[in-house]
Amino acid sequence: MNGKHPCAIDLDWQVFDPWRIQSFRHQLMAHPLLDIASLVELGQRLESKGRVRTHSNDAAAGTSFNNAPRLHPNARSAADTLAHIADARAWMSLLNVQTDPQYRVLVDEMLDGIGRNIRSKDPGMCYRGGWIFVTSPRTVTPFHFDKEHNFLFQVQGRKKVYVWDHRDKVTASEAARDRFHACHERDLLEWSEALRERAQVFELQPGEGVYMPSTSPHMVENGDGPSITMSFTYYTDATRRDSLLHRAHYKMRKLGLSPAAVGENRVLDALLHGSMRALTDGRLIVRRLAGRSLRSDRAPYAHADVH
Repeated sequence: MNGKHPCAIDLDWQVFDPWRIQSFRHQLMAHPLLDIASLVELGQRLESKGRVRTHSNDAAAGTSFNNAPRLHPNARSAADTLAHIADARAWMSLLNVQTDPQYRVLVDEMLDGIGRNIRSKDPGMCYRGGWIFVTSPRTVTPFHFDKEHNFLFQVQGRKKVYVWDHRDKVTASEAARDRFHACHERDLLEWSEALRERAQVFELQPGEGVYMPSTSPHMVENGDGPSITMSFTYYTDATRRDSLLHRAHYKMRKLGLSPAAVGENRVLDALLHGSMRALTDGRLIVRRLAGRSLRSDRAPYAHADVH
């Protein structure tokens, strides 16, 4: 490990841009919680709580990411799949591992460590989460995007990661992003083989990783052996602001309007953000007064049932 803490990463923080795709190196492959025996035990614990997502390797790049588990089911249990991942012909994600006491420590160690470097450029880290992907040889993660900023760590095996710029409107239309932030639906995000030419491609091996800003479309092709990958994700003040603006634009589109893309009209963005923030905060106050549970995107950790 060359004297490095296993949760440290090698990245030039002086030039780090929270809205730019970039690669890094790490030592996480040495962490004992990420060996297969530990992951089998974690899979058993999370499956009992409904925090496992899986599909067979019949899924392709263009398969609906939201519907892949239903379209291409994997009948094996989490423990069986993980223990025999080399021949399980399956893709498996262990969701929101920060809900498990052992793995929350790992999530905190990593995000506390990088948070010190991120804070000056991208303040307000919250909604922290951890996700572990264990995949069989030649398995594909369908084309999709996510709301969080994402540090993706390759721990075991090799994979090819295709990532597109979050501002690329050819790869993902503004309407697709608006709908995703408003409804958590990815149905307007459409795959085309021609998109490969627009992607940044990272051929990851253990000890390598890639940082993907919020709503950067991506697709992953696993190599000829099994793979273990872990993502550490979070929101910031900037991602929460963008999400509110996309939600506002979605409402405008339903009224037949065609707003400029988020970031292109600063005056409109400021008005919409202020209005949406006031509305959202008002709803939280009403829920609190009514004694109902609160669902805030400013929570310290990601909600366990949102993925």
